[in-house]
Amino acid sequence: MTAPVPLAVRWGRAYFAVQSAAGLLWWVAVPSSPLVRRITLGSLDPVLVASFDLPLFVAAAGLAAAGSRAAARVNTGWTLLVTILMAVYATLTTEAGWGVVIMGAAAIASLLALSLVVLGRIPTEWFTRGPLAFRAADARRRPAGHVARTFAQLVFFWGLFLGIIPLVIRALEERWKVGLALPEAAGVVGWVIFALASVLGICSAAVMSGRGRGTPLPAAMPNHLVIAGPYRWVRNPMAVAGVTQAACVGLILGSWLVVVYAVGGAVLWNYGIRPLEERDLAARFGEPYRRYRETVRCWIPRRPVRSR
Repeated sequence: MTAPVPLAVRWGRAYFAVQSAAGLLWWVAVPSSPLVRRITLGSLDPVLVASFDLPLFVAAAGLAAAGSRAAARVNTGWTLLVTILMAVYATLTTEAGWGVVIMGAAAIASLLALSLVVLGRIPTEWFTRGPLAFRAADARRRPAGHVARTFAQLVFFWGLFLGIIPLVIRALEERWKVGLALPEAAGVVGWVIFALASVLGICSAAVMSGRGRGTPLPAAMPNHLVIAGPYRWVRNPMAVAGVTQAACVGLILGSWLVVVYAVGGAVLWNYGIRPLEERDLAARFGEPYRRYRETVRCWIPRRPVRSR
């Protein structure tokens, strides 16, 4: 009797089936629609591209949907390679930008589906290995030292994730000609909400480092459970602040791709990092943290618990 296929594997195979069908439909559209060909292939020879893409993308995805792990690996590898090559091509020529966007989304989805098919799960624990493993901060350090370290981290990560990366994304969006017009008021709204979210992030960092005797980073986590300040209203105010800030940067820059980047970061953190972090907090702080988790929501504020 054949063993039942695990649900996670079925989900992975289902994605590959959808990808195969979508790829086939796209190749039907390419010769019949000059617009589709122009925005996704630019000046590339569709016959040459199809000679590789039909077997390695469309057919391999179909075989992966039927249960072939080797085909799933081939499809994912090809999708990643095409995404990189298309990004280089679009950056050099300003053509086929939408092809990069579509293939980039397919590459991410293929990696996730491959994990489901091969491993039966998405190995989120890989995010917290090595230097990112959960460890408590040095309890011997003075509170001022934790505060200084936290704000140094804040400057670095805000500069990287709210400055450099969004500017690069915006530049590529313009180069690839995939920009979308946002309402005129989007920039003003973005600045106002960005300022409010920044205040929330700074206050949360100060409370976390001062009372918790640690930093927000996994490698130097607080030594004490913090249920004060913004943490009385929501369990992860720094994540709320960071995601909101990133989305607002997208509004300020007029970049829908930066907004997508912010949403993607929220999804990654919520489903990849947060469960691991909460498991670690429950192991270190026990019942008080479990009660706190049951009382205070992760993303949506509610009536504060008593401060500690």
